[in-house]
Amino acid sequence: MPARTLQDLVSAAASLHPDRAAVLYDRGSGETPGSLLYREVVQLAGDLSAALLQNCSPRGGAVGLYCSDDLLVPVWILGYTLSPHYAILSVRILQSSAAYVPLDPEAPGLLTARVMSQCGLKYCAVNRDLVQRFREAVVDHVPVQVCVELPQFRLTLMHIEPRPVTEDGPQRAGGCDPSDKTGPLKDCGRPGLAYVLHTSGTTGPPKTVRVPHRCIVPNILHLRSLFQMSADDVVFLASPLTFDPSVVDIFLALSSGALLLLVPSVMKKMPGRLAQMLFKHHRTTVTPTLLVRFGHGTLKRDVLSPRSSLRVLALGGEACPSPAQLRSWKHEENKTTVYNIYGVTEVSCWASCYRVPEPELQCSNILSTEGLRSTVSSVPLGTPLMDTVVEVRDEDGCVITEGEGQVFIGGEDRVCLLDGEDTVVSGTMRATGDWVNVKDAQLYYLGRRDRMIKRNGKRVNLDSLQQVILSLPQVEACAVGLYKQFRLLAFVVASASEVRHHQGEPEGAGRDLQRLILKQLSVLVSAHCIPDALVLVPALSLTHHGKADMKDLMRIYEKQREWLRLSRLEVGKLKQTLETLWKDTLGLPADASIDERSNFLFSGGDSLKALHLCEDILAAMGVSSPRLLEVVLDGSFSDVLHHVTQMLPPELDGSSSCKKRAAAAPSAVPAKKGPISDRTQRETLGCKVVTRGAETQGTNFRSVDAGEEEPLDGKDVGVRLSPSWSSDTGRCVDASPVILVRDVAGERSRATVFIGSHSHRIQALDLAGGNLLWERVLGDRIEASAAVSHCGSLVIVGSYDGCVYFLCTDSGATKWVFKTEDAVKSCPAVDPVTGLVVVGSHDGHVYVLDPLLRQCVWKRDCGGGAVFSSPHLQPSRRRLYAASLGGRLLCLNLDSGDVLWSYCRDKPFFSSPNSSCGRVVIGSVDGNICCLSDTGELLWQFLTEAPVFSSPTFVPGQHRLLCGSHDGRLYCLSCADGSSVWTFQTSGKVYSTPCVFQGSAVGRGGPLVGLASTDGTVWILDARDGRVLAASTLPGELFSSPVVWEQSLVIGCRNDYVYCLNLAGNV
Repeated sequence: MPARTLQDLVSAAASLHPDRAAVLYDRGSGETPGSLLYREVVQLAGDLSAALLQNCSPRGGAVGLYCSDDLLVPVWILGYTLSPHYAILSVRILQSSAAYVPLDPEAPGLLTARVMSQCGLKYCAVNRDLVQRFREAVVDHVPVQVCVELPQFRLTLMHIEPRPVTEDGPQRAGGCDPSDKTGPLKDCGRPGLAYVLHTSGTTGPPKTVRVPHRCIVPNILHLRSLFQMSADDVVFLASPLTFDPSVVDIFLALSSGALLLLVPSVMKKMPGRLAQMLFKHHRTTVTPTLLVRFGHGTLKRDVLSPRSSLRVLALGGEACPSPAQLRSWKHEENKTTVYNIYGVTEVSCWASCYRVPEPELQCSNILSTEGLRSTVSSVPLGTPLMDTVVEVRDEDGCVITEGEGQVFIGGEDRVCLLDGEDTVVSGTMRATGDWVNVKDAQLYYLGRRDRMIKRNGKRVNLDSLQQVILSLPQVEACAVGLYKQFRLLAFVVASASEVRHHQGEPEGAGRDLQRLILKQLSVLVSAHCIPDALVLVPALSLTHHGKADMKDLMRIYEKQREWLRLSRLEVGKLKQTLETLWKDTLGLPADASIDERSNFLFSGGDSLKALHLCEDILAAMGVSSPRLLEVVLDGSFSDVLHHVTQMLPPELDGSSSCKKRAAAAPSAVPAKKGPISDRTQRETLGCKVVTRGAETQGTNFRSVDAGEEEPLDGKDVGVRLSPSWSSDTGRCVDASPVILVRDVAGERSRATVFIGSHSHRIQALDLAGGNLLWERVLGDRIEASAAVSHCGSLVIVGSYDGCVYFLCTDSGATKWVFKTEDAVKSCPAVDPVTGLVVVGSHDGHVYVLDPLLRQCVWKRDCGGGAVFSSPHLQPSRRRLYAASLGGRLLCLNLDSGDVLWSYCRDKPFFSSPNSSCGRVVIGSVDGNICCLSDTGELLWQFLTEAPVFSSPTFVPGQHRLLCGSHDGRLYCLSCADGSSVWTFQTSGKVYSTPCVFQGSAVGRGGPLVGLASTDGTVWILDARDGRVLAASTLPGELFSSPVVWEQSLVIGCRNDYVYCLNLAGNV
């Protein structure tokens, strides 16, 4: 019996290949990827279908799906629309199949709410990790509440209270039309409907497209045959679920017994790593924009190299690269078959297909005159796919077989329902807005109808012009557009070879590149096609679906025009304009003064803002400058001004009044990648580990560091904080650093910083200079601080994916991964006696792990609530203290896990416990700092004026402890009775743990305190009386705790950076 639904296709494949892997989720982090077998996919989909239909109304219609990339994505989709004979359920449930409506987690809340309203959604399944984001996004527009938790599927089913979406609310300007009050669609739950999509508006106004199974199944069947799919193939899911090619990717794989490959969205933003991962497999489908994003070098080296395992490359979604471009990427010995596929969502999904003949991809002489002419030709759209009708009509609506016209697509069972349509009239043909040239029975894409313009009475096709520019060897990427309906612009990204070629030359060399491109273009196209301006940009701004963002590019051009108008004045005006750009980027008031010695990062900037500033400057100047970003990050305002002055044309380069950079100017050096240190080849004598709160552990460490020297009595020198280096982690850094210090034979001890961030990355950085030694991308966000093993060979860190990763400290290689049942936000503790690692999890347990045997020794349920805080060990007494968000503090036997005593407070413990001299201290959300005896008796408590998330730290030799509070104060208390010794008021909240270190590091007597407040300020205090000795403000919130080693203070910041500040005496 022929397949009638998408699920029929999967069921047939599962019956033939039940024990083959169907889905692979590769995090790119080195650990074993997650996978599901075909029988597991079908079984889970059946279970999910039963669960949804049990908890949803039988006539609930379509169900929303709000999710990110996940191993269970195919299960979620199959579970929504499971056909009756797939699930052994009651007859009532069997008749209640529903379509799924993918919702974009990155979309504005108002747009998400409007899609839900238009589709009449009553239920939405939300990825468990995105529930909070979903609520925050739609709370002002649509009432939602939890219907049921589905932990087996990592979903939460939300019930939606339908109501009209109005223009009220804070997200009115979120990119959708507030006046759109389209009512809900009447038949989103109609039998036979597979899914519902909301188009981006490429072919006109945004619209809702309802896709029946009968429309999409022929697509899958025909492409499966054309690509000769087999169970040995691997298909990469490149598109988001809101983009209909994702449906083809998923079911092309799962209907063939092949393997569907998924990766985290963060990996799709790292072209180099993505290319290395993908092309160890067989086949991928990407749009040309994503393909170009790999870069010319990666395309030749990995994608289309002689050794590439890529079997089929299907290009669709945008104009196919020209044959000349494909030839320049494809090695003559490469065996990849290249297809051009074309279609529109309204006639889901692909309408035609063309296999590029191998001889057209083998000619390599593209620089000859004849070769240059060939670059103007394009790849045909090909022949119609199964059940699809393709027509070309002229401006009068007549079907033509030669010449130029618009493409119309239809077919008896291929046309989808749009917006409020109840039925589709037989013979309906959808206009695409795409124009082609019909020649010799082939259709050659010319471009969108709105991309056809007239100049000097002659027609110019902007898409064709764009393809010609892309064919030039000096061009990496290009976008062509019309500015205010009259000025033709070409935005160009120079190829990597051109950037290297001009390195070391005067920055004005960018104008030479512009002239060269325009000269070559004049040979290939008529004079009326030459752009009015060629704008060099460091990268093309892209939309969510990977298309060029022309609005953003036009904004860059407008700034260029304004810049050029001002730069024609004296150079003094140049400084004024740069100050304006500097302040605009940093969000400073117009009347703010700029210190010429100020550094961009330490003035409130971050990596993304630095890139935006560079784009504005380069676009304004109309030149390329490989060094500008480095100058912005590393230098002062004066350095940037001097650099920009050198970029001016000779006639504008008058005598500059720029001052040279002052010797003492602050600087921030971005992390620079270098080779992994060869320290493993040298004899390591011993190591020391420094963590937050200045806790230290070590083995056979020979040197005495400045933090352990005796106080220098009588000395009272000042302290100075200055920037040393910074490293961009890609997302905010809440974790605290851990420092590993190693003695190496014949050398000075070496220190390495380990820290993770929300970007899923953990970095190893050289403390001396900030060089990036290695970096790993793990399975999910890293909020937990890392720890280092007893021997110094492993760095241990937890992640939101519930895993505890054991990585090699020298290379970052994965040695072991232990999986808990929920997110790990707790910092591990290491037993210096046995080497065991103790860590808490949001599953409510504390685990004791043996990294040598790679096994869990024991685990203990902490009596309710997640374990957020870090465990604390008393190795000599073999005790372990663990606290939970359920308000319980447990004292456990470190060797057996037996409960020695417990203390309950009924309020969450976010603070981590600490102990000294028979006292156990912890902060509580109720605002108290609590001190207990070593038998669990409450000795005293000190009430602050706000919740306490900070963890207490003891001042060595003084019987005092330090702890911060959300009231913005740091409290110094007596360990004996909890009385206040002194209090320091910061300028923000105190979330972090104070760090106590000896002042001898800076030539000062007595202990000092390093402290961070959430407003971005780092403080150095005298631990004896709380006096401020130094302060420095970083450009972001601080939830991370400072860690000090010798004269370096390291801390993470929520502006994506890790900072190292230099501590020095100030006599």
